[in-house]
Amino acid sequence: MFDEITPPRKSPDSTRRVTVNSESELTTQRELNRSESIHYHQILDTLLSSAPYMEASAGREWDQISSEDEYQPVFSRPLSHFDRDRHLAYLEMMYQMLPHHYQKQEINRITLAHFAISGLQLLGALDRVDKEAVSNWVLSLQAHPRNEADLNSGMALVTKKFESDCLELDAIVCGELYGFHGSRSSQFPPDDNGVLTHNGSHLASTFCALAILKAVGYSFANIDRVSILTSMKNLQQPDGSFMPIHCGAEMDLRFVYCAAAICHMLEDWSGMDREKAKDYILNCQSYDGGFGLIPGSESHGKLKQVFIFLYSQYSIHFDYISNGICLSGTGGGTYCAVASLRLMGFIEDDVLSKSVSSSVINLPLLLNWCLQRQEDDGGFQGRANKPSDTCYAFWIGAVLRILGGYKFIDTEALRGFLLTCQSQYGGFSKYPGELPDLYHSYYGYTAFSLLEEPGLNPLCPELGMTDFSTWGI
Repeated sequence: MFDEITPPRKSPDSTRRVTVNSESELTTQRELNRSESIHYHQILDTLLSSAPYMEASAGREWDQISSEDEYQPVFSRPLSHFDRDRHLAYLEMMYQMLPHHYQKQEINRITLAHFAISGLQLLGALDRVDKEAVSNWVLSLQAHPRNEADLNSGMALVTKKFESDCLELDAIVCGELYGFHGSRSSQFPPDDNGVLTHNGSHLASTFCALAILKAVGYSFANIDRVSILTSMKNLQQPDGSFMPIHCGAEMDLRFVYCAAAICHMLEDWSGMDREKAKDYILNCQSYDGGFGLIPGSESHGKLKQVFIFLYSQYSIHFDYISNGICLSGTGGGTYCAVASLRLMGFIEDDVLSKSVSSSVINLPLLLNWCLQRQEDDGGFQGRANKPSDTCYAFWIGAVLRILGGYKFIDTEALRGFLLTCQSQYGGFSKYPGELPDLYHSYYGYTAFSLLEEPGLNPLCPELGMTDFSTWGI
């Protein structure tokens, strides 16, 4: 299942970024893209031709196949509606075996699994998933301390560094995180003495692991939460920020959000100092009302959890950056800040209907910044002078939903933009007319859930996944 990736097709490497310098090179690149398009068609046509998709797709016509080179099945009409059946086919394909394009995302496999499984949950189709197998796979990726001394060793270092005036020491020394690995490739076995020589567990991977377990209904009472929370608290820095791993990583709002979401899902806030985290977040609000990734940085609307997709003009291209967490430009701040404050209880739900003057953040400026992100095409940008992008419909939309300002956006225009990014293969692309990917597909589904699309489960905007409180969970 999620330990497998389809091998590349025996054709030129279409995953490599190509710079087109001549008409012949342009023709070659178009042929590579066409080959990959054929490959997508073949996989999805197989899924769509099997039950239960045949019944669901009745009345929808496809062009016939004349040969592999001419394999161009298309819809008989434009995609003017949210096509749930094709999205189910796309997610089921990703759940069964990832296409070889994702091989550079191997380190982030648990995040890809989160997008596929939580996506199926949002679409109300978790019956496609072997819940027990998924739970066992996720649990096998948790790192465990050998003993209590290992678990608490970081606490002494943290106490020492808090008392130290050496800032370089603060950035380097932390206790290890006993959370979840992103994949088998970062899960090294113990040595002959049983010593874990390399612990690659990560805050973002831990968030995704818990999200998957929540989606499949696994009881958190059976999770080693003490190891997760105790070790996670060792990663919090004196200024309130978090490192995602025990050494050599950035410290910013992305990981404050991951820590807050982990504590919220485990219903135990012993893993972080909320007051220090709040102070760090408030220091990140910019003059324009949005939030930067770190204090003093440019306001930005999204958190690209786990990986960033980079595209060439004619073919899919994936690059792995920063152990699975990356943000374009200055990075994401606004969603991380607002969602974290809401999860930690520092702002109320629908806070705009309450006393604005008593809020810990500058709400008028923040609301103005968010509403300015909707562009003329109906979509949302992440910051000024950027194009609309599918995922921003969630990152900005979720902030507005938390604040109580979602009613101020043009929902019909937003829906229209999202439909232009809906792929005929199922899933969503970053921009109109491109091939779909798991990241933008998942946040396309969350955006449609915010729009209350029929057939989608309600969304918890603070966590970006199905709102299980409506199920009584």
